Amino acid sequence: MNNTESYKSFMRSPYRSIKHSTYFESYDHFFSKYRSKNITFVEIGVLGGGSLFMWRDYFGPNARIIGVDLNPNAKKWEAEGFEIYIGSQSDTEFWEGFIENVGLIDVVLDDGGHTYAQQIITTEALLKSMKDGGIIVIEDTHTSYMDRFGPKSKSFIEYTKKLIDRVNMRFSKFSSHKSERRIWSIEIVESMVAFKINNDASSLISKITENDGDDDQAQNFRYEDNKSLKKFDKISTTLAILKYVPLARKVKRLFRTYLENKKFSADEYFK
Repeated sequence: MNNTESYKSFMRSPYRSIKHSTYFESYDHFFSKYRSKNITFVEIGVLGGGSLFMWRDYFGPNARIIGVDLNPNAKKWEAEGFEIYIGSQSDTEFWEGFIENVGLIDVVLDDGGHTYAQQIITTEALLKSMKDGGIIVIEDTHTSYMDRFGPKSKSFIEYTKKLIDRVNMRFSKFSSHKSERRIWSIEIVESMVAFKINNDASSLISKITENDGDDDQAQNFRYEDNKSLKKFDKISTTLAILKYVPLARKVKRLFRTYLENKKFSADEYFK
């Protein structure tokens, strides 16, 4: 922690700021490539103003530092050269006006109220305003496992799980499912979720691609550790005509699932 650049900037801030000791390694990991560049950085949650000065020190004089808070007292930090917007992060209309005024954003750090609705709406609202190569980091995501932040079934982590599913739905076999292309990748560290933007990579069409190397006709041994399943698949292939028999496909699927579950050897990791 002590050797991270973000911690050094944190300690140089002239005003009080509160952070968890595990966060500084993550800050450097996510944000170091944006240092000393002409970026727009948005932090939700101004509180005592200390983190605004921390990020100005960390990113350097070329960074445009914008703070968002519901407390109108935060406006006083405009006298220090920061842009301050007063509004609720769970208010979609506030975000529409914010985006119209601010324009495209490079980096977002949500250190606001940490309720599930606030975190989710902030993410959804600002994804449409991120620059290519940008990043949104939602902080204090441990609240998804705590009381008083919203319904657990709709926590920010549950929302993130749905986005993980939709990122994987970009795979060609799942083309009929709703996929997520605003986000290229999702990275999770302790108490933080980062959404990274890469428009070219996100818009690629998934398809099988082969090189021109020699084919040695190697066999796929995927099911060698489940002989019953291997035998079942072989028989099913030879009896392809069964797909035209009513209910045959359903019965086949159920029996195959039974064979998969019977030999599944990783149950202990789901306890």
